[in-house]
Amino acid sequence: MIFFDNVSKVYPVRSRPQTQALEFSHGADNEVSAALLGVTIRIQPEEFVSIVGHSGAGKSTLLKLLIAEDTPSEGRIFLDNEEITALSGRELPRIRRKIGAIFQDYRLLPGKTAYENVSFALEAAGCPDEEINESVPEVLEIVGLLDKMHNFPHELSGGERQRVAIARALVNQPDVIMADEPTGNLDPVNTWEIVRLLERINELGRTVVLATHDKHIVDHLGRRVITLEKGRVIRDEEKGMYHL
Repeated sequence: MIFFDNVSKVYPVRSRPQTQALEFSHGADNEVSAALLGVTIRIQPEEFVSIVGHSGAGKSTLLKLLIAEDTPSEGRIFLDNEEITALSGRELPRIRRKIGAIFQDYRLLPGKTAYENVSFALEAAGCPDEEINESVPEVLEIVGLLDKMHNFPHELSGGERQRVAIARALVNQPDVIMADEPTGNLDPVNTWEIVRLLERINELGRTVVLATHDKHIVDHLGRRVITLEKGRVIRDEEKGMYHL
């Protein structure tokens, strides 16, 4: 279970991310930019949830807070009844292994093969070679890339690179898959391959949290939709559509 309890995130205006547009002033020397404001969300195990909103609405900030890439200004965040926001830096790697992250820009290591990109996640977690040699081919087969395991990222299409990224996210057997605009750089054919793969992952018992601005994907899924606007939740529908 994921629980955001009245979570807000604000940045000093000078250091705000470029995608964050909402600003308000507390005096000439105390301007801040609000990325999230009082967000309360509860996501149950094995749900498939789409987070939608215009650029700057707070989608990416919400996901960064979930994987503890950033910390909230106010509020608390829980995963499986454990408060992420109360963990020390030494404890964060353990909680992050429960969340597999997928990004629009793939974040693959260019000098490593598909196999090595996936195995790197297990090596970082201190897994033995026997487990790595067994687990990596299994997840590459799930994403349909077993025959490309020795290819480098530049030898793969955009869709194939994203499937390597999905395999890397899966290899630690996380409870949650978090996908931040995973089809943003893909053509329609590869987009739907990734969507179907995310649906399959959800059917295998994992929670999927998808941030997207693609109306066609959201309407096709027919799952829960949470809409953000200027850092606030303005709509939360169990079987929603894209209404922006």
